[in-house]
Amino acid sequence: MKPATLLMITATVLAGMSPANAQQTERDMSMMSGGLLLPRMDAIAGRKLFASKGCVVCHSVNGVGGEDAAALDAEFMELPMNPFDFVARMWLGAPAMIEAQQNELGEQIVFTGEELANIIAFVHDSEEQRLFSKDDVPKQIAEMMEHMGAEGDAHSK
Repeated sequence: MKPATLLMITATVLAGMSPANAQQTERDMSMMSGGLLLPRMDAIAGRKLFASKGCVVCHSVNGVGGEDAAALDAEFMELPMNPFDFVARMWLGAPAMIEAQQNELGEQIVFTGEELANIIAFVHDSEEQRLFSKDDVPKQIAEMMEHMGAEGDAHSK
């Protein structure tokens, strides 16, 4: 590799680790002991993700969503909730959820840690859940849910 190319790659990598980026990470996350960073949990962002990622296809909140999996209304959640316990329960159901996602959505849903933290915040925030409605569900997801409902009705006849 040419020295100029190596220098350019090194400069690019170092630019990504600038003090400004480190400060942004610090604002977006909380430092825990042992060097762990925990993302801030944003229920508003979680409300949007719950619908746009497709969770709403199988789970419902505030009466909106599917019935193939547990309702995720805050009123049914154990409080206070350790978010790691929530993820551990998801992990136990992962094989079935992945199969359902592939069948219903055509692929497995992929989350970043921040997205999952935001969804967990939404699932445990009764105030934010009261704002959740069919209007939050993207058109593509809503059409998919309607199609699935029609298929289910046809199979039950």
